[in-house]
Amino acid sequence: MLGGGWRGLGTALAAGAVLGAVLRAGPAQLRAKFLHTEHELREPKTVTQVDMKVEILPALTDNYMYLLIDQDTKEAAIVDPVQPQKVLDAVKKHGVKLTTVLTTHHHWDHAGGNEKLVKMEPGLRVYGGDSRVGALTQRVSHLTALKVGSLSVKCLSTPCHTSGHICYYVTKPNSSEPPAVFTGDTLFVAGCGKFFEGTPDEMYKALIEILGSLDPKTRVYCGHEYTINNLKFARHVEPNNTSIQEKLAWAKAQYDSGEPTIPSTIAEEFTYNPFMRVREKSVQDHAGETDPIRAMGAIRKEKDNFRVPKD
Repeated sequence: MLGGGWRGLGTALAAGAVLGAVLRAGPAQLRAKFLHTEHELREPKTVTQVDMKVEILPALTDNYMYLLIDQDTKEAAIVDPVQPQKVLDAVKKHGVKLTTVLTTHHHWDHAGGNEKLVKMEPGLRVYGGDSRVGALTQRVSHLTALKVGSLSVKCLSTPCHTSGHICYYVTKPNSSEPPAVFTGDTLFVAGCGKFFEGTPDEMYKALIEILGSLDPKTRVYCGHEYTINNLKFARHVEPNNTSIQEKLAWAKAQYDSGEPTIPSTIAEEFTYNPFMRVREKSVQDHAGETDPIRAMGAIRKEKDNFRVPKD
């Protein structure tokens, strides 16, 4: 009994310590503290082109950071460096010079590593579209042009998830290879971010008019690994869409083998992402709306309350 009593006391003390941590931490920090488990097994993956290289760096529970490398100059930028040490380890592995931080938005799980990173690596240029972004050195706006080595970076203002959200469109002049776009929490594979600080009209402009007008071959690097759940909702919206069914089967296989489902392409998103398909009759019929912007609002509201099925 005595042994059991001590064990019980130890369990109670441990529970108290966890509860104390819970009470002290904010929700995003909390998620990072307690929900790693299997996600720590997610390995980095490199997408290599002649003109640029993108190292996909899993972070926290389901976030992605991206190390963007200019192949000509070996200059690099990091997108949303929430875990700075992991970033610097990747920089060292690739033997590149980190000069730039591209912040999509101010939320902790994207911008929360900025202050620490600039202390560890002084002199970095830190870009973002919102004064709430930590360690900001230059606030950018729609169509602000930047360079990372010989790569051209165009800032795209996509307010809705947050009012200062920026996507970064990366091209190499005179290259025949696909461009890249880093979409943060605006566009996900088969989904979009919650409308915390915006409207259906703003998300329609962001997804259809701004991101949707990019080169269809553009590779989409988004902020989270939400693909399977997004596709389950997409299947609910369009149960007869074979593109959704095929992508979901592929995404499950990728996830089971520890592989990312990133990147997609803009062209692909138009085939299975319900938020980019709000002009399609099948999506409008599901939403009970004939206006695409009203359909956008209706399916976002529905997804906010969607109970994801197990299969």
